[in-house]
Amino acid sequence: MRTRSVRAVSTPRRTGVRAAVALTALGAVLAGCGTDVDDIAVGPGTGWPAAHHDSRNSGVSPVEGSRKMTLNWTRPVGGPIERPVSIGAEGQLFLTTRTPSGCAILSLQMPTGRKRFCDRLGPNTISSPTVVDGLTNVYFGDDGAVNSYNYLGQPRWRTPVAGVPVSLQFTGDGHVLTITQTGQVDVLDRQTGRRTVPTVQLLGEPDFLEHPDLTRPASGDGLLDCLDGGPRCSIATVSAVDQGSGRVFVTVWRPGSPTGSLVALRYADGRLAQEWSADMLTEGSATSPTLSADGATVYVGDNSKRLIAVDAANGSTKWVRQLEFTPKGGISVDGDGLIIPAGDEGYLHALRDTGDGVELAWERKDLALRGTPVQTAGATGYTAAAIGDGLNLITFDTETGATIDSDVLPGALGTTTGTSVSADGDVVVATRIGEVFAFKPE
Repeated sequence: MRTRSVRAVSTPRRTGVRAAVALTALGAVLAGCGTDVDDIAVGPGTGWPAAHHDSRNSGVSPVEGSRKMTLNWTRPVGGPIERPVSIGAEGQLFLTTRTPSGCAILSLQMPTGRKRFCDRLGPNTISSPTVVDGLTNVYFGDDGAVNSYNYLGQPRWRTPVAGVPVSLQFTGDGHVLTITQTGQVDVLDRQTGRRTVPTVQLLGEPDFLEHPDLTRPASGDGLLDCLDGGPRCSIATVSAVDQGSGRVFVTVWRPGSPTGSLVALRYADGRLAQEWSADMLTEGSATSPTLSADGATVYVGDNSKRLIAVDAANGSTKWVRQLEFTPKGGISVDGDGLIIPAGDEGYLHALRDTGDGVELAWERKDLALRGTPVQTAGATGYTAAAIGDGLNLITFDTETGATIDSDVLPGALGTTTGTSVSADGDVVVATRIGEVFAFKPE
């Protein structure tokens, strides 16, 4: 559609009145297009909208998982992958990568694995997870910004931030909460990208009077430490959000501190503020915190091979479980307190939170984890495990740990970034070297 230039000319009063009436009518029409409430659903239950399924990082899907899977398709993306694949309500896949051609945000179609779109962005987009709302708008970060695209790959907005967003979640009122590896926390309007509350700096505000020559660090500063929760990456994991209370739980390793902390923020009444901080994460953490279904307990792991249950209200420790491996990635926790930790050098096993302690539910030391276990309805779970020299998708019974089905990931090497389940029960895993495998129910 072409547009013409408009010259400013004087007009009679009668024409001006007509113009005013026309503008008023147009305003009424536009106002009629809106609603008093946000009608874009973002909650769980529609695919795999976030890295660990939902705002609680539960790693649990309400979809009844199939107990017989078959490989549907596989494709390389042309570059490595660091974060789990997210899946929209209609089955559209999203991931971030870094390829020689410059592809940073990639979307694939579930039925065939064909590319929906790909776009060039900053090289550190690969370190950002993706989250998807009910209209399949995707939100993700890159070097110094948070971005939103629609399902066709058309940019919707871009908001500058300091660093690279390594955590993105939805708040209870439908906004996007982002945290960069340098500790900048923002709540952004999902439609416009505007900040809805003042920015919070988890590492404190810089003092330019004391340090007048202080410069802003490079956007990718410290990102190499994020995968293992090292000290140069202050925020290395995806935050957990209690959409009911507005509490946000995030792991923080402040520069110079001997240990990492679990920090609780509160997003409510038009502001974002810290509630408590507990210094408990020995050697840092590479495990995203997970919130229990009732919001009372936060589960988090640290790099000294511990799994810790924390009172969400005050940060006090409820119990500590020493593991035989370092937990990493996510922790799957169902509504009955069944806990399945992840860790690339660990094995598949489940614990049960008894309220005042924890007990072993079952263990499979013969299944070496190479990804993140997840649970679905019908007592069915999925994870990638090392079988021989390769990898298999293991379908297991979450009540007993017994293997139900085992499917080869042809040619797969190394480890996977996570396990995602679509609204139709498809299971998707991606290897860190850059290949996506999609399985469908038989």
